[in-house]
Amino acid sequence: MSGRVSIPLKVRNIVGESLIWDDRRGLLLWVDIVARTIHCYAPEAEAYRSIRAPDLVTSIGLREDGRYVVGLRKAIAIWDGEETFAPLAEIEPDQPENRLNEGVVGPDGAFWVGTMQNNIAADGSPMDITEATGRLYRVTSDGGAACISDDRFGVTNTMVWTEDGRFITADTSANAIYSYRMDHAGRLTDRRIVLAGFERGLPDGSCSDVTGAIWNCRVVGGGCLLRFTPGGELLGTVDLPTSWPTSCVFGGKDLDTLFVTSARFTMSEAHLAAAPQEGALMALKTGLRGRACHRMA
Repeated sequence: MSGRVSIPLKVRNIVGESLIWDDRRGLLLWVDIVARTIHCYAPEAEAYRSIRAPDLVTSIGLREDGRYVVGLRKAIAIWDGEETFAPLAEIEPDQPENRLNEGVVGPDGAFWVGTMQNNIAADGSPMDITEATGRLYRVTSDGGAACISDDRFGVTNTMVWTEDGRFITADTSANAIYSYRMDHAGRLTDRRIVLAGFERGLPDGSCSDVTGAIWNCRVVGGGCLLRFTPGGELLGTVDLPTSWPTSCVFGGKDLDTLFVTSARFTMSEAHLAAAPQEGALMALKTGLRGRACHRMA
């Protein structure tokens, strides 16, 4: 599987994450967690700007009213696209050592978000993760937040919904991708391993194409995208010019361009001098189209 990879924006994100496509505005948005920044890029106009967030900003999603839902360090907020971040919900206030990580709006119009033990020091330097303390939550537009699984995760990542109603998610620390069913009470059940132990890097963010196949970014030196079926059949890989790809989404007018963010977190000055493209925004044509991002009700 191949595809020519370009770098449309040479940003140097420390931890670029949570890439989404706003089809109404023709706009890519993503966050840099450590830099506390939201990035906005219009590919057709080649217009770019960035907005400073009030805290660590870990994820972003679309809303029906044109605003955005944003995950901060411990809180979910509604962002107006400019300077206002209105609080919506607080997650795990009784666990100060945890922070939010991946967050994606689901087909149900809720914001699904995961937590993890904080690995970012006050000065932005990395800290070790010593325990699997992460959990999964579902946040509704009225601010209701419910834990939807008792399972614990080292680093919560990847949130994709399959055509048959299952939920795909990953634990980066465990190098494992799982499939769940949601029961009538809104809880995740019937956990199955979809893919584990893949030898290139670790699983980070994912998206799906119109065939239902999942594209997964392989972070921590993986340097590639992995494509597989919801049942775990490997369909191929695409090599990338960055070693820590983090998040991906199909965008563009016809949803036929796969955009990918990356990170340079924990990398040495010598490595970055030799590989200045680390942290950049990438794009490639896969020959497939993607699916529009969901919006919060």
